Amino acid sequence: MEKTFEQQVLDLLPRLRRFAIGLAGSAADGDDLCQMTIERALTRRDQWQDGTRLDSWMYRIMRNIFIDEGRAVSRRRETFVDEDAGLSVGSDGAQEAHVELSMVDRAMQNLPEDQREAVLLVMVEGYSYKEAAQIADCPVGTLNSRLVRGRDALAAMLEDTP
Repeated sequence: MEKTFEQQVLDLLPRLRRFAIGLAGSAADGDDLCQMTIERALTRRDQWQDGTRLDSWMYRIMRNIFIDEGRAVSRRRETFVDEDAGLSVGSDGAQEAHVELSMVDRAMQNLPEDQREAVLLVMVEGYSYKEAAQIADCPVGTLNSRLVRGRDALAAMLEDTP
């Protein structure tokens, strides 16, 4: 039995949210971006063509909303662990991994937005260069350049962290 459009959107929700948080720089802003994306997709469902990739279509919607909403300085703030999360540090033995992920997250937020988008699409979401370029609305060579610069910048920032 084929899934309905709405069921397919629900299946994409975790990936969409992860991408939204990566673009927006915080969970709260990412959730807002994800909600706007789903709302727009549902209201413009007639613009999606069966047989095409729903995920690429929705990522493009999300990217356009993000651009339309403006890339304000407040969206570039760093994401820190909630104060309450500090109470359990060391209790499960995964604090090193948490610290490392936090360092990567802060480094990602310091990347220029075009590089961050390329890194998120290819390295986090697993899109091919061609698919990511379509979502980012740029030539494949441009996406590749952004990805290389972003990867190099991330590596340099993470080397510099104590």
